[in-house]
Amino acid sequence: MQTGTSRRGFLSGLAAPIILGAQDKAATKRPVLGSGAHTYEAIHDWGELPAGIRYGNTHGVCEDSQGRIYIHHTVHKTTEVHDSMVVFDAKGKFIKSWGKEFEGGAHGLHIHKEGRQEFLYLCDTQRGIVVKTTLAGEEVFTLRYPKESPGYQPGADGKLPKYSPTNLAIAPNGDIYVGDGYGSSWVNRYNSKGEFLSAFGGPGKEAGQLDCPHGIMLDRRGPDPILIVADRGNHRIQRFTLAGKHIDFVDGTKLPCYFDTFRNGDMVVPDLGARVTLMDSNNKVIEQLGEDPSNNWGELRKEPRDKFIPGKFVCPHGACFDHKGNIFVVEWVEVGRVTKLRHIA
Repeated sequence: MQTGTSRRGFLSGLAAPIILGAQDKAATKRPVLGSGAHTYEAIHDWGELPAGIRYGNTHGVCEDSQGRIYIHHTVHKTTEVHDSMVVFDAKGKFIKSWGKEFEGGAHGLHIHKEGRQEFLYLCDTQRGIVVKTTLAGEEVFTLRYPKESPGYQPGADGKLPKYSPTNLAIAPNGDIYVGDGYGSSWVNRYNSKGEFLSAFGGPGKEAGQLDCPHGIMLDRRGPDPILIVADRGNHRIQRFTLAGKHIDFVDGTKLPCYFDTFRNGDMVVPDLGARVTLMDSNNKVIEQLGEDPSNNWGELRKEPRDKFIPGKFVCPHGACFDHKGNIFVVEWVEVGRVTKLRHIA
């Protein structure tokens, strides 16, 4: 797997960085979202993106233990540099980029600490693979088509069911749960070596069945770890045991995409339907941040950046807390958008 260059090397032959949020300086007051203890300043187009890189759909975001922010995007057709992974420091300064091979398919992004080392897990919906890499982009292993899974056996016509993984979660014992959100709606389980173990879900609307398990997270907030799944096509969230048994549903979202939790138990849920939902440790809605009631997000996401309304989300697709309790939101828009919700109260 080819890695990118350092900030110094990358910028040497390019124009000065494009500071996308430059218009949000002192002359323009930034929007404030939320209320009470959950109040945030919205910093749209966060990060000093180099002139040679243009975002495609910004799909995944995470923070490492050093406070660096990773953005996984599909790459815009007009870009000079085709790297799908862009890395910033905590202040939004560009560090490096890599991942040309994920162009067009860059989707889910998960970070996991194993011993003293952190690894990234990347879902590629175009090639139908999950790749484990180092933080520098060096490949460790790749999970390909789940041919051992009962839901992926050839049909009577000999054709294989569609497989297009969108996100994943990792259990305390290292088991990997991959949500096939854009394929056949199964969750496939592997051990830490990438060997297939089992599957659950499958297409349907009944409890335990799924329709686009777009996001999945290991939830450690209760007495026992469980799995929480963004059952997006069914407009709901489901919770499962680690063995794949349905527990219950969680209300409060329209088109849930992903999850992340903070150390106080709060959970952020990017909702494709133009809002970001905050829930407490009991999965009760605290705030709906940046909601756009105009409900035209399906068209707005194709528009240029100046059509986006400050303080309103278009298509939130991924989100994560940083170590300070700020929230980073990335959106499924053709020109990409990264918003930092700076916690101010």
